[in-house]
Amino acid sequence: MDTGNRGFSESGLRRLRDVLARHVESRRIPGLVALVSRGGQTHVEALGTMRHDGGPAMGRDTIFRLASTSKPVTMAATMVLLDECRLRLDDLVEQWLPELADRQVLTRIDAPLDDTVPARRPITVRDLLTSTFGLGMDMTALGTPIMGAVFEQAIFPQKMTEYPEPDEWMRRLGQLPLMHQPGERWQYHISHDVLGVLVARITGQSFETFLRERILDPLDMKDTGFHVPARDIDRLPPSYAPDAQTGKFILWDEAAGGQYSQPLTFQSGGSGLVTTVDDYHTYFRMLLNGGTHGTERILSRPAVTLMTTNRLTPEQQAARDAMARNNVHVSFGQGQHGGWGIGMAVRTYRGDYAPVGQFGWDGGTGTSAYADPENQLTGILLTQVGMSVPDPARAIHDFWTTVYQAIGD
Repeated sequence: MDTGNRGFSESGLRRLRDVLARHVESRRIPGLVALVSRGGQTHVEALGTMRHDGGPAMGRDTIFRLASTSKPVTMAATMVLLDECRLRLDDLVEQWLPELADRQVLTRIDAPLDDTVPARRPITVRDLLTSTFGLGMDMTALGTPIMGAVFEQAIFPQKMTEYPEPDEWMRRLGQLPLMHQPGERWQYHISHDVLGVLVARITGQSFETFLRERILDPLDMKDTGFHVPARDIDRLPPSYAPDAQTGKFILWDEAAGGQYSQPLTFQSGGSGLVTTVDDYHTYFRMLLNGGTHGTERILSRPAVTLMTTNRLTPEQQAARDAMARNNVHVSFGQGQHGGWGIGMAVRTYRGDYAPVGQFGWDGGTGTSAYADPENQLTGILLTQVGMSVPDPARAIHDFWTTVYQAIGD
């Protein structure tokens, strides 16, 4: 722990450790790694083991699957293109993504797939960046024909290895009608995967290559990417999706020979990254610094402001509020923050201990990462227990409750 320029109280950090240790001692979470930083102080806790039945201890350099906590990082690639004027907010995306031209829109969310009307206007880059292009993961509409097609066509597969290659994925996406008119409603996830394809087509590079050249390598995020090299596979714990009824540990993904042990066909901007607490800390510290890392500028200050400020109108916001408020059996209460920037939540009201302006996101594999400009604070909690049970979400809630109590002034 760095001791200069104290940012947390000693008693607060002890409470943080004790609360996290209780979750591990409950045996519902095998292990976790947490990082909190403020000012010149960074504090890390690595607790428990990498497997639910024991095995090696968690370490500061343990690599975790981020799931949706990928979104705040991957969206930086699109912001680079905006900074360089290779892309504009109100450009029509169909010039690079012809699969999204001439859209049809369902007459209602539960309509048959052929019960449509023409889109009132084309889809823009802004629509993709704000997750309002008309198609997304609507967990309140499970069982409808459109959500059935999203799963059947592997638009949102259960495993990273089940995605088709990007051009085929776009072809399948282009065969589906939109759920809502472009720009009408916020909808989760799918737009982030579309943006990964968009970046690749504009740059002529794979999404991972461009993200690595322009974001990951300049930040020295050497443990972040879309797969784990063989030399580091022993630092990746298995990932569990416990049985929702019994809590019994069910293996979702093993490390060696698993989903992340080889390069992926589809590099998912919505859910595909792995990382460590220190790598993610470096990324959020760059955002808190207005886009700079040391003497190097990664993103312009206006780009960072755009990403970390609420982008939604009240009409677009309604769907996000409804998902958080009425669908807690899926999210276990996560997501009740207020607004949405680019790739991340932005708190627009004080609903718990965190202040307005905090930004970041959580992941279905049991991960959470947020930065707080008001307090110049970053917090990251990484586990390997999926949100099929409430245990990781409870750990995340308790982590943030104790982080804010630990502020030393």
